[in-house]
Amino acid sequence: MVLVSAARDYINRMLQDISGMKVLILDSYTISIVSVVYSQSELLQKEVFLVELVESISMSRESMSHLKAVCFLRPISENIQHLRRQLASPRFGEYHLFFSNILKDTQIHILADSDEQEIVQQLQEFYADFVAVDPYHFTLNIQSNHTYMLPAVVDPSNWQHLCDRVVDGIAAVFLALKRRPIIRYQSKSDIAKRVAHETAKLMYQQESGLFDFRRTEVSPLLLVIDRRDDPVTPLLNQWTYQAMVHELIGIQDNKVDLRNMGKFSKDQQEVVLSSEQDSFFKSNMYENFGDIGMNIKHLVDEFQQISKSNQNIQTIEDMAKFVDNYPEYRQMHGNVSKHVTLVTEMSKIVEERKLMLVSQTEQELACNGGEVTAFEAVKNLLDNENLSEIDRLRLVMLYALRYEKEKPVNLMNLCNKLASQSAKYKPGLVQFLLKQAGVDKRSGDLFGNRDLLNIARNMARGLKGVENVYTQHQPFLFQTMENIVKGRLKDTEYPYVGNHFQQGRPQDVVIFIVGGTTYEESRSVALQNASNSGTRFILGGSVVLNSKRFLKDLEEAQRITRSSPSVI
Repeated sequence: MVLVSAARDYINRMLQDISGMKVLILDSYTISIVSVVYSQSELLQKEVFLVELVESISMSRESMSHLKAVCFLRPISENIQHLRRQLASPRFGEYHLFFSNILKDTQIHILADSDEQEIVQQLQEFYADFVAVDPYHFTLNIQSNHTYMLPAVVDPSNWQHLCDRVVDGIAAVFLALKRRPIIRYQSKSDIAKRVAHETAKLMYQQESGLFDFRRTEVSPLLLVIDRRDDPVTPLLNQWTYQAMVHELIGIQDNKVDLRNMGKFSKDQQEVVLSSEQDSFFKSNMYENFGDIGMNIKHLVDEFQQISKSNQNIQTIEDMAKFVDNYPEYRQMHGNVSKHVTLVTEMSKIVEERKLMLVSQTEQELACNGGEVTAFEAVKNLLDNENLSEIDRLRLVMLYALRYEKEKPVNLMNLCNKLASQSAKYKPGLVQFLLKQAGVDKRSGDLFGNRDLLNIARNMARGLKGVENVYTQHQPFLFQTMENIVKGRLKDTEYPYVGNHFQQGRPQDVVIFIVGGTTYEESRSVALQNASNSGTRFILGGSVVLNSKRFLKDLEEAQRITRSSPSVI
């Protein structure tokens, strides 16, 4: 069962057994969980006539006793307090309480004591405490994501809060999948180790009864890793459709906000990009930009043919047929204009920021050797007045990650040049990145140039001819998945938690990246799953990154580190 189906199934079960008119009460997190897997029209079909946030429900006194309240909330103390106030003076005829994760006994007692009028009809745990953006990709939308870069001593309460939230999210995924995994983690990461150990404690001790599912021959695997092990992937420009939209415009809970991009009609100001609800997007989300243009042209041609035939209404029968086809016709019209709008906007950005020029050098830095050539290429691009500040910064960072040990003088020259040209350049940010995710901090061989097998593989790939110069790069995650499938993941780099070890190749693997995933990585997971290796991968992370968000987290972590007396 994939994640989107699991989340949809929970919401179906919540709504279909409660007859009559309903209000769906959510919190700021569960609204994301619902919105990515359920459309507004589907909610209406289930007789949901109102969707409200739990905090605004608490503020209003208007009685709506004709509505039944279906509450789907995270089991956090603020939500329990909101419900407590609600139950003390109820606005709705009855209450059905669903929580996205495990409730504490004390929370159940608080709710039971508050329900003096006995209007709570049911209370259940439905484990959908994750945002299923794609069938094999989930996020936890953690606001203070930068915390993973800080040592625990700098901000102990936020550090623990991040760990707790990640453990909750991972637990919900395995409860939804009805599995208990063997757990491994990245040995060089303190936060990955803490998350792995606390997840094991929850699954094997505190809530072992809840996770005691029917055993499978080979247990699934949970691998917890740290974003800093591959800082290159979130710094690169993207050239496949979904990843490119997120990099250049931004995607939040499968929605793209175009309000700041230009004057669009009201229905085009926010568009939905969901592989579940849009067949064109589903078949094109991993295609490269060049092919997308051609595929959209086919879509436009097809639409023009349909619309022409529909305009030829001669008889009542024709009219009836047109009305029958109208919802599909209207949906197709919306789809065509949405994709045309996105591709047009992205083409403008590519041209304005000279991204084809920038990206070619980025890919060379990520995939090929040659420090002298790389230094000259980055230096020349820094002199190009058309480049934006974020593109200059990313180029220097990619150079730094690749050649930090080779030519420190050249790196210093590039940093000085960057500082003199960019008013926004945060002094020391490149050095802070190296301190966080430099070669001494990373587990594996990120650039594949110290491992003879990888050199041979890269040469073979190069000789066969790279399909597209802009999509040469493969995330480090690809190598990790290959190692899992072939049973080559080293115990020293990725130790097991406790005395639970893997016997044989796992059929299901959840890889969780503390610090965030990228759409390039989710594409790698989808392609790996399509290869029928016998192992199914699910990717999760604290947020979905683009370069802007990755740099924002880096800046915030640097700011806190500088102002903290705990860090010398």
